[in-house]
Amino acid sequence: MPTHEVTNQAPPLVGHDTAEDPALLAALEREGAGWATDDVRALGRLAGTEEAQEWGRLAERVPPVLRTHDRYGHRVDEVDYVPAYHSLMATAVGHGLHAAAWADGRPGAHVARAAKFLVWNVDAGHGCPISMTYAVVPALRAGPHLAATYEPLLTSTTYDPGLRTPSSKAGLVAGMSMTEKQGGSDVRANTTRAVPQPDGSYRLTGHKWFTSAPMSDLFLSLAQAPGGLSCFLVPRVLPDGSRNAMQLVRLKDKLGNRSNASAEIEYDGATAWLVGEEGRGVRTIVEMVNLTRLDCTLGTASGMRNATVLAVHHARHRSAFGRRLVEAPLMRNVLADLVVESEAATTVAMRLAGATDRAVRGDLDEASFRRMGLAVSKYWVCKRGPAHAGEAMECLGGNGYVEESGLPRIYRELPLLSIWEGSGNVAALDALRAMGREPESVERFLAEVELAAGADHRLDDAVAAVKRELADPDDLEVRARRVVERLALVLQGSLLVRHAPAAVADAFCASRLARDWGGALGTLPTGLDLDAIIERAVVEPAG
Repeated sequence: MPTHEVTNQAPPLVGHDTAEDPALLAALEREGAGWATDDVRALGRLAGTEEAQEWGRLAERVPPVLRTHDRYGHRVDEVDYVPAYHSLMATAVGHGLHAAAWADGRPGAHVARAAKFLVWNVDAGHGCPISMTYAVVPALRAGPHLAATYEPLLTSTTYDPGLRTPSSKAGLVAGMSMTEKQGGSDVRANTTRAVPQPDGSYRLTGHKWFTSAPMSDLFLSLAQAPGGLSCFLVPRVLPDGSRNAMQLVRLKDKLGNRSNASAEIEYDGATAWLVGEEGRGVRTIVEMVNLTRLDCTLGTASGMRNATVLAVHHARHRSAFGRRLVEAPLMRNVLADLVVESEAATTVAMRLAGATDRAVRGDLDEASFRRMGLAVSKYWVCKRGPAHAGEAMECLGGNGYVEESGLPRIYRELPLLSIWEGSGNVAALDALRAMGREPESVERFLAEVELAAGADHRLDDAVAAVKRELADPDDLEVRARRVVERLALVLQGSLLVRHAPAAVADAFCASRLARDWGGALGTLPTGLDLDAIIERAVVEPAG
């Protein structure tokens, strides 16, 4: 018998539709963007192609390279990417995953954009500049003259790489540059100085610790102006065609997210323009932060779905001990638990995308709900990501630990989404601040949760318990993670009870709310319809 004959291996998962996700498609319709289903499915089919998956693999395997000087010694401060990266960016921009929703007047435009962000799952790193370009628009509107100039180019669906005068390009990509080494999330500790000039511009001098996608055309940056911490627009290339005084010091050597360059930079008298008012920098940029937090939640849900589909696909085709893995009771428990976690993440992420869409169109109740809903979901969904990916990897065993499976890339990426835009403690404390400063956000949050009142006693009991937690002001900061976790779970539970199949909602309520659950995934109680749950993650490859 030939020793190299290959048997008992799952076929490649290519030629499939990554939008073949019942929870996502139902939410797309429910949140007001059913009109975008065909576009979402088209992008999902592209994401499932061998070509697109190879773009993602290459962009991560061959990371960007910093060139501070050219061969003659001139300072250039450029980052070189492999062609696959530009293919990813061109596809994302062309399908409107960046800022295009801001130029689309149709109700549900931001929901459609969120769904596309979820299904375009072939590489997470390039999603960083895509996300920041989406998030920069509402902050930039605090400077109407700047928005009038740049917003049409930020919303353009043409990807136009390279450093040139922004007004000469067919489309722009934006980033943000907030944190400094002495403060991190404590941006009020920033020391970068902004000195006003007679022509109305400012000159920025200082060091920024994390500036992702440094080849972007524009950046929003925080600096200390005479009136306090303020927000500024900093272009890479000035209107006269000269390079701005923004030097790239080095690229970070990161755990994951390697296709995305993250740089330390120096402003050495860089030209900038004030966005909003002096001294109101945090308030100006906070909406940008909220939108990137939404994308952290969406990105985690995307990674969870991808990992779940890969695990189920493997288990349906791999045999061990005389039966397929998917037929083994314990493996079915693990797979079903992965599906439940994934669907809870997708459902809440899409609900928040719907709230965002309605909030930007003037719905104050949805804006209040989003304030609390986003804070607690960003904390909990992103916190669940790494453990979920690790369990999915174990479903493949040693095969899952190998780069070619795709799971190591997912596993390395997900901790970032819990860290980016405020790691666990920052996100939990932000939820507490919302409770104190915007009590109406708690009211709207609880009103949303109570839409499922009476439908499941386990959810009702969990809601009562979390209300007792909220009513006790003692040591609330110490209990912040516990309280925020419970808030996130009752929100997910309410959404699933109202919108998910009974098998999924029952499993969620029994495990996450009634706590008939162990300390690891795969510890669901008996008596659940695991087959119906697992079937929701079955995706067929082409052929």
